[in-house]
Amino acid sequence: MKYQIGDEIVIKLTGEEGKVVEIIHEKMVMIEVKGVRFPAYTDQVDFPYFKRFTEARKAEKKKTYIDQVPREKKKPGSDPSPAADAGVFITCLPVFDKDVFDDDIVEKIKCYLSNRTAQAYRFDYKAFNLEMPFFELSGQLPPNSELYIHDIPFDYFSHNPRLTVEFALQEPSKHKAPYFETQLKFKGKQVFKKIEEIKLANQASFAYNLFESYPDKSFDDNPLPGGVDLSSLKNAGFRMYEASKGKEHLPPPRTVVDLHIDKLIDRWEHLTPFEMLNMQLQAFEKFYDLAIAHNQSTLTIIHGVGSGKLRQELHDLLKVKKEVKHFTSTYTPEFGDGATTIYFR
Repeated sequence: MKYQIGDEIVIKLTGEEGKVVEIIHEKMVMIEVKGVRFPAYTDQVDFPYFKRFTEARKAEKKKTYIDQVPREKKKPGSDPSPAADAGVFITCLPVFDKDVFDDDIVEKIKCYLSNRTAQAYRFDYKAFNLEMPFFELSGQLPPNSELYIHDIPFDYFSHNPRLTVEFALQEPSKHKAPYFETQLKFKGKQVFKKIEEIKLANQASFAYNLFESYPDKSFDDNPLPGGVDLSSLKNAGFRMYEASKGKEHLPPPRTVVDLHIDKLIDRWEHLTPFEMLNMQLQAFEKFYDLAIAHNQSTLTIIHGVGSGKLRQELHDLLKVKKEVKHFTSTYTPEFGDGATTIYFR
């Protein structure tokens, strides 16, 4: 590796100087320039010593006093406005590796929360794959900062993973919304396209805008009877539906659910037994709630035989659920005794 942590560097394109704060891999480093950290390829930076030695000595600037400065004429439309890249972003940094043919492949994507505003925020971050959470984090995001969150394995993007982030101002304001919730659903094809675009442009990362400015507080002139105000939910991005039409927006009902891990996720070999069990139980809760919402009379869960751990966990949960009338082990030609049928009240 040409560089080490702590090395001073200069950006070839801009001439700005900084230092190396992290080694990402042999072709990329994380650098810090004027308090801002961002990734860069090693061929985009250089040691600053040759630049310092060869640059011409600048002539001393003549002092100019305030009464000597001419008044600048204001041009039409010159009022300051937010920068085009202002806001809060999810920044994605692809990490490359080599395959057996020595071709570049994406191993994972490092995700950062980038705050390009003057506000400080508190946040609650959740990441989902196949609609099951696999990472959660709560923390603070200072103004004009970038915070590393986690890595997403690249094979997850074939399932269109989803991120949800709830923001709140670090210093609450009576004129601003108490919180703001936003989400980002990755589209596999779009992610692949963005990676190709940054490779052609010799860039290190790409970003998605979560919001440009934190929303103002919304005041509803027509609150619901009883003083219930739904403006905070509207500010948070929740969709409102009439209760009578709620079922129209639910996923279709399923009377049989297979909890075998290979039915829930394509690449599961890297998971521990505990992670697989947790994922299976989360899938059960999802389809159980869906069955209740659709007023189903029965639901059959395929859990297999195996060690019996998943079956026991499911039966323990069913014993305390008030919607369950009774449940019984069920024989199926395909799975034998590895199924349980739930009968609802």
